[in-house]
Amino acid sequence: MKYFCNPLNINYRYQFNADARNAGQLKICREAADPSMISFKGRYYIFASMTLGVWVSDDLAHWENHRLPSDLPLYDYAPDVRVLGDYVYFCASSRDHNCDRWRTKDILDGPYEKIEGNFPFWDPNLFIDDDGRIYFYWGCSNQTPIYGTELDPETMLPVGERKELIFGNPHEIGYERIGENNSTLPASEEVVEARYQAHMKALPMPESQLPAEIKALIRGMGTDKPYIEGAWMDKHDGKYYLQYACPGTQYNTYSDGVYVSDSPLGPFTLAGNNPYSYKPGGFLPGAGHGSTMCDAEGKWWHTATMRISVNHDFERRVGLWPAGFDADGSLFCNQRYGDWPMEVSALRADPWKNPDWMLLSAGKAAAASSAQEGHEADKATEENVQTWWRPATADRGEWLCVDLGRVFDVRAVQINFADDHIDLPSPGPLCGGSQSRYIDGNEHLTQWKLEGSADGETWSVIEDKSGAQTDLTHDLVVREDGIAVRYLRLSDMAVAYGQIPCVSGLRVFGIGEGEAPAVAAFTARRTGDIDMVVDIAAQADATGWNILFGNAPDKLYHSWMTFAADELRVGALVKGKEYYVRVDAFNENGITEGTCVKLQ
Repeated sequence: MKYFCNPLNINYRYQFNADARNAGQLKICREAADPSMISFKGRYYIFASMTLGVWVSDDLAHWENHRLPSDLPLYDYAPDVRVLGDYVYFCASSRDHNCDRWRTKDILDGPYEKIEGNFPFWDPNLFIDDDGRIYFYWGCSNQTPIYGTELDPETMLPVGERKELIFGNPHEIGYERIGENNSTLPASEEVVEARYQAHMKALPMPESQLPAEIKALIRGMGTDKPYIEGAWMDKHDGKYYLQYACPGTQYNTYSDGVYVSDSPLGPFTLAGNNPYSYKPGGFLPGAGHGSTMCDAEGKWWHTATMRISVNHDFERRVGLWPAGFDADGSLFCNQRYGDWPMEVSALRADPWKNPDWMLLSAGKAAAASSAQEGHEADKATEENVQTWWRPATADRGEWLCVDLGRVFDVRAVQINFADDHIDLPSPGPLCGGSQSRYIDGNEHLTQWKLEGSADGETWSVIEDKSGAQTDLTHDLVVREDGIAVRYLRLSDMAVAYGQIPCVSGLRVFGIGEGEAPAVAAFTARRTGDIDMVVDIAAQADATGWNILFGNAPDKLYHSWMTFAADELRVGALVKGKEYYVRVDAFNENGITEGTCVKLQ
């Protein structure tokens, strides 16, 4: 069986970023985002920003990174790929110059044939209709919409005028509001100007030396308007589904919405199920700016950007989830347990199948050889990718141990390494104009050893990667037959640049022998046109809860995982829409569905 656990287990590359918005400070983090996923000649490919390559898989569970030719625009964001006949067409984003395209019949070995472009664009997406006509969508701004136009299939140049297709509307579409938990509406013009002037004064160079693009970007940031970006088009049963991302990649509510039309260039209507890709809770949140693909077996999958955003707003990863269209033509994506282990064939058979293995490590006791203040051992079990255990040294004798409380049947362990502040000079020259950066293409190593014990005295090795020649910082260890352990110990660690190894999540999954939790008690009430509050009563037998909501009792397609029994404001509603809510409780032994209620 083929399992994966988000974020996808791949070598994420470091970026040394000196963007003008950083006020000259070099910021270092791993990044991959904006994934475009296709099926081509029996294999699956993901092209993601700032990876210098393409990820390749035969089974959607195991991915390998292959370098792409250096003459492709690998430093441009949001690479877009589409299959057209025997070719794969590739392009990426630039506001500074006309964007070219490339095409190839062999993604890994090339050659790539260049096709000259004649206009700049950002966040591109190519779409080939059933009749062979070609359309193109682009846009990434909190000031301008998603655009679309038809292209000439020979020259790949626009035919006719561009059309304005999707504008942001955060006063009526709750999930478009910026901020954590969709918390902020757009600011007044007076506030925007004051913020802009304050930012200019803080920069080390005068305003006159800044490129117009950066000045516009800084002013746009002060508007609190959502970014409307990341277009992707799919066609299903004669309908056109134009997908888009909002409100901003640094928020836990980064999501993908969808508009529907009978024509590839509209007019488009907001779909009833929105946002269709939305994961604001759990260990690793975010599910925006992605792509939706039909696999070789006719099943749909959605891949999108997940958020860390500690060392830099663009510290991001890539996730993958089952998707599809229901009997009414609604596009959906199942992210209810979206960062737990998933089995590919089971989700092909039923995209709404609950996980086989439960989370065992949430909130469990942890101990370590040492820990720096604010980065204690229990940070590795609190289900928050933005916090981590950090030992005192980079010595390979440092260790971290999680106590599950009793012996469990453990089936999988996900080991998540974090980057604390890195202070290094760039290994190579920065490039990229106003978004100046260097992507480190060197092959670093992430090494560790994982042991298990039933009593804390006798230990056995579960997986030994202390000599691994790979750089997998979100590695997944699967033991389908199960191992009976109470304690799990991570040791013998070494990571890139000789850093002190930091662990944001030593996450354990398996099967408990007890009872699933009781039915959750909760209340849900609308607190405005686009907000609701869900108040969950504490229950000792639950590890956490999944708030499910949607526009019908059998269409609870949205979810928000929480580990706190308390009031939770959900700001993702659409004005004028009817909603139903259910709260499912889960623990180490299973999931208990709650009672569905109509939101009042």
